[in-house]
Amino acid sequence: MTPDRLIASLDAALRTLFVPPRAQRPCAGLPESPSASPALSAGDRREAGALMRVNHVGEVCAQALYTSQALATNNIALHAHFLRAAKEEADHLAWTQQRLDALGARPSLLNPLWYAGAFGLGLVAGRLGERVSLGFVVETERQVEAHLQSHLERLPLADKESRAVVAQMQAEEVQHAREAQAAGAVELPAPVKALMAAAAKVMTTVAHRI
Repeated sequence: MTPDRLIASLDAALRTLFVPPRAQRPCAGLPESPSASPALSAGDRREAGALMRVNHVGEVCAQALYTSQALATNNIALHAHFLRAAKEEADHLAWTQQRLDALGARPSLLNPLWYAGAFGLGLVAGRLGERVSLGFVVETERQVEAHLQSHLERLPLADKESRAVVAQMQAEEVQHAREAQAAGAVELPAPVKALMAAAAKVMTTVAHRI
């Protein structure tokens, strides 16, 4: 870990947690104005806001994971791979923030904790070797894909903007998993997958409320 990489990682953490994100790409179906919102009942608006808060937490964690895995590897090509994925996920962070703003919902109050936990997991995965680190990406993205599918089933049908965000995020998570698989990822053991799923369940349950 070179000093310049450590500084870049710290900068990425501060930007993720404390600087309003700005997307570099448009999301199909998402209005440019963050104040735009669908005509939803109060109950639907609360539920949509809670679900998008969970998705926003997922993107905070994605920034932490890819940043820490980039920090841990000495492979220049893999370092670039992780940073490129983080850049794409940064758009997801911005899109989910935009939906939170439109729905009158707030991000999770525990985002610094979620970021720190995900960063630590990414460092551990990175230290276990390149193929394991990539395998961690594959399993993470597979679980995120399933999680986003469940949100597509739960989001109010009238909230077309949030549904558009989730659908585009889901397609790109699938692509990230495929890219990691093609780069040489190994399949993680079943107990590790189960632990990852359990940790994700805790995070999504808490973030839905806090």
